[in-house]
Amino acid sequence: MSADLNGSRALVTGAGHGIGRAIAVALAEAGADVAVHYNSSADEAAKTVSAIEALGRRAKAFKADVTVTADVDRLVEEATGFLGGLDVLVCNAGHLIGRATIAEMSDDHFDQVISTNLTSTFRTVRAVVPHLKESSAGRIITMSSLAAHNGGGPGSVAYAAAKAGVRGFTKGLAKELGGTGITVNAVAPGFIKGTAFHDTFTAPEAQQAMEAGIPVGRAGTPEDVGAAVVHLALPSSGFLTATTVDIDGGVWPR
Repeated sequence: MSADLNGSRALVTGAGHGIGRAIAVALAEAGADVAVHYNSSADEAAKTVSAIEALGRRAKAFKADVTVTADVDRLVEEATGFLGGLDVLVCNAGHLIGRATIAEMSDDHFDQVISTNLTSTFRTVRAVVPHLKESSAGRIITMSSLAAHNGGGPGSVAYAAAKAGVRGFTKGLAKELGGTGITVNAVAPGFIKGTAFHDTFTAPEAQQAMEAGIPVGRAGTPEDVGAAVVHLALPSSGFLTATTVDIDGGVWPR
């Protein structure tokens, strides 16, 4: 991949493994230095850092709980200090938490899913915007989901609501920041194979059925998501904002 992001500085939340790691590595392949956020996967985050450093880019891991405002504020302060500023934010941190029907769902479960996926995005963006305003090409990429379009699988009502909220938040924020030079877009992955998300929460037979229904004939990969994020992060993508890029192999044509 060519160094179209050469010299850019990026923060990727939830970058310890899976899609987050692929995004962080893709940004580094394109020339960016990367602050790697994690919460509980310190060893995995260290592997992400090593992969980025092997590409000749700077990287460092930062621990924070994105459901806690003080942690997010500290994360952004430390990450921007390490990078010397910020050009790209990727809000990848999120979690299904668990599957629950509406009849059995507790207030705590719903609140936790919303906080982990939607409110964490708000917290991180709020802390980062002052730094991105100092960039010549500030970029915010949020993480929605196919679930925001189709309601998700069984027991994922709260997750679908959170990811739909991320999509609306992205559109509103893009309008608000339009005059600053900061673009705001979302990516919405469909079935991305080999991730902890589906390996934990989706039965093998359900995964097979999902893959069989993908028009392009294969499941997505974390690298597919990383490639889309890089495109949105490019300085040349300055006229692309307030949109959601569906990375689902044609499952949900709009």
